[in-house]
Amino acid sequence: MTDSHTSPDIRQSLGLRPVINVSGTMTSLGASIVVPEAITAMNAILPQFVEINDLHKKASPVIARLTGGEAGFVTASCSAGISLAVAATMTGSDLAAIERLPDTTGLKSEVIIQMGHVVSYGAPVDQGIRLSGAKPVLIGQATSCHPYHLEGAINERTAAAVFVVSHHTVQYGLIALRTFAEICHAHGVPVIVDAASEYDLKIFLAQGADIALYSSHKFLGGPTGGIVAGRKDLVRNAFLQNMGIGRGMKLGKESILGTIAALEAWEKRDHAGIRAKETGYLNLWKQTLSGKRGIAAEIEPDPTHNPLDRLKVTVIPEEAHITAWDFADALAKGAQPIIVRDHEAEHGFFYMDPCNLHPGEEKIVARRLEEELGKARASNDIIATPLEERYARRIAGMMRWPD
Repeated sequence: MTDSHTSPDIRQSLGLRPVINVSGTMTSLGASIVVPEAITAMNAILPQFVEINDLHKKASPVIARLTGGEAGFVTASCSAGISLAVAATMTGSDLAAIERLPDTTGLKSEVIIQMGHVVSYGAPVDQGIRLSGAKPVLIGQATSCHPYHLEGAINERTAAAVFVVSHHTVQYGLIALRTFAEICHAHGVPVIVDAASEYDLKIFLAQGADIALYSSHKFLGGPTGGIVAGRKDLVRNAFLQNMGIGRGMKLGKESILGTIAALEAWEKRDHAGIRAKETGYLNLWKQTLSGKRGIAAEIEPDPTHNPLDRLKVTVIPEEAHITAWDFADALAKGAQPIIVRDHEAEHGFFYMDPCNLHPGEEKIVARRLEEELGKARASNDIIATPLEERYARRIAGMMRWPD
């Protein structure tokens, strides 16, 4: 994201592990490296008082310009954006109804979503809908959804439809956004697109979304926040939810201004240059793994068509003497922990994402790949921790709390 890596590393003084992120723009790892422009803006506003609603309105034209929407505002996260946008479709600008939520008595309150889009990004997507008081209506099956499923679900209680764009969702057999929006609009149903970690800020509104939601803390490199963009009336009505359920989703002056700065920096970013640098990292890692017994490494494009690639590392345990998930766990240990994208490790592979590295970290990653594979090859037995134990260990780690 940036070549600025000159400040002292605060993690050591806090007793935190100095992880190197090759997983991607993951909230669980702090999402992304915040760009210098956003850091400067946040530092400038932190000591000052400001009328928050006026600051919010400064964000709207910037968001509109970059997304092609009519208006926009910044909220606590993309997940918060789902709840606020859904609430907006139920209450409109009725302030009394806004204060009553999540009581939806007398309101349209059903929200349609394809079953293959009901995934978890750390919490269930459908919970973001339910937090507003709405009732999710799941259509189709996990790997199959057709226009007739959508047509058949729309009725007089339908408030909105949610469409999720993510590598977590099923990537085949579902209704594409353009068709999804055409059907919804034919029945007067607004479409909300969750595009939290997507690179293209304009395509989803162009394809028919009424509201598009983005994370400001992922590819944009801003502070933690969510961007709500789209139709002016819906954006305003979503913003008004700050007088109701959105109160607990508020964000500070620094996050609003930091997001504005990150958006403006995005316009000037050398996207081609950054991609060339990331491609160099991928080639280094692929070369490092080339010829290693039991390992196959291939560069693959992003499944949701973001302009970036990742390295897919496939592990054959009988030859590499280690499973894919144990290899991932070994990399995550030690003095220089490397966190890979291991959501599908049980299938024998994981991914390495180059988009969040400080200069020089790509070489540390290459060295650790060599080291851990060497240790595994030296083992007489295949290192194969039961997946159940791995899952249990992760849950236990989440449940532990300091005394």
